Amino acid sequence: MSSSTTRPRRRRTKTKKNDEEIENQRITHIAVERNRRKQMNEYLSVLRTLMPESYVQRGDQASIVSGAINYVKELEQQLQFLSGQNHLTSQNQEANGETSPFSEFFSIPQYSTTMPAATTTSENVCCENEYYRNQQLPATADIEVTMVENHANLKIRSKKRPRLLPTIISGLESLRLSVLHLNVSKVDQFVLCSLSLKVEEDCKMNSVEDIAAVVNQILSRIHEEAN
Repeated sequence: MSSSTTRPRRRRTKTKKNDEEIENQRITHIAVERNRRKQMNEYLSVLRTLMPESYVQRGDQASIVSGAINYVKELEQQLQFLSGQNHLTSQNQEANGETSPFSEFFSIPQYSTTMPAATTTSENVCCENEYYRNQQLPATADIEVTMVENHANLKIRSKKRPRLLPTIISGLESLRLSVLHLNVSKVDQFVLCSLSLKVEEDCKMNSVEDIAAVVNQILSRIHEEAN
C-alpha cells in the first residue's frame, strides 16, 4: 500500500518540475526576444542617421531598410558616373589605352579581359554544373559574381552591343535567375551592368562559377551576332 501511495507524489513532483522548466524557458525566450528587438532598434537608429531624411518616409523597420537600399543604389550610380567621367578626363588612360573604364569595380572576377581572372579559361574553371563546366568559353567581358544564400550580385563590363541588356536579362530569367534590381552606366564604347539576382528553387545554377559561366556564354553569343 505504501508503494502505491508514493507513485502519484513522484508524478506530481515531476510535473511540477516540468512546469518550472517550461516557465524558465518562456522567461528566457522573452528576455532573448526583448534584447533582440532592442539591438535591432539600435541598428535601425544608426542606419537612419547615415542617410538623408528624404529616403525615410516613415520610422518603421521596413521603410528604413527600403530607404537604405535605395540610398546605396543611388550612391553606386553616382560612383559609376564619376568613375566614367574620371576616365574621360584622364590623359594617361587616353594616351596608352590600357586602362578601361569601370575596371576598378572588379576585385576577383570569374572572367576578365583586362586582368587575371578566377575562371578565364576552361582549364581554370571550377564549375559545379556539369553541362556548363563542359561548355566553357574564353572571356568576352569582365564578369564577377558573388552569392549570399539564394541571392547573387552580378557585375558585367562589356563593349556596347545591340540589345545587350535585354538579351542578358532574357537569358538569365530563362535559367530561373530573376532580376530584382539593375543599374547601368555607359562610358565610351563600354557599359557596366550591375544586377541583383534571386536564384529560384528550381534553378540549376548553384555557384558563382555556374552563373559566371552561363553569363559568359550569353555574352559570347551576343558578340558573335554583332560581328
